[in-house]
Amino acid sequence: MIEPELLLQGYRLGVFPMAMEDGGIEWFSPDPRAILPLRDFHVPHALRRLLRKKVFEIKINNRFSEVIEACARREDTWINREIIQSYTQLHELGHAHSVETWANGKLAGGLYGVAIGGAFFGESMFHRVTDASKIALTALAEHLRARKFALLDTQWLTPHLQQFGGIEISRNHYLRLLRAAVELPRKF
Repeated sequence: MIEPELLLQGYRLGVFPMAMEDGGIEWFSPDPRAILPLRDFHVPHALRRLLRKKVFEIKINNRFSEVIEACARREDTWINREIIQSYTQLHELGHAHSVETWANGKLAGGLYGVAIGGAFFGESMFHRVTDASKIALTALAEHLRARKFALLDTQWLTPHLQQFGGIEISRNHYLRLLRAAVELPRKF
């Protein structure tokens, strides 16, 4: 298991762990780095219509273990037992969080990540119902804006994140934003 303080210090320095195929853990700091600017977070039109229908209920930190386990259940994953145990311990210590979408009383999708100061580091998301992870991401952005967070780190840019306004910035720019964000007195 990765010790909680080592994990937190890694995030403060702009690095994060991933499990490799051989079972080892490696640390990454991509350049460029992907972020979702909270002020410019874009909710696609079709998703806005779905939000108005209130098909999903949003819960926070209700089933963290189920969320991380569901995120790990895919063919190509970087989440192994050590990662699950490490982030579960971070959750128990109040640093890792899940945002969940529920439909008809069942977990439909969600995401998890780590909060330090005014920075949130998104780790992974999953869905069992179409658009459930997108709804969780939208709920996360609203939650972070309401609490005046400054940084939503997504590590790498994917087409999925681009539709929400995700951008890439240089590692140096990211590290400047990170230093300021982690010092903010914010609570998730």
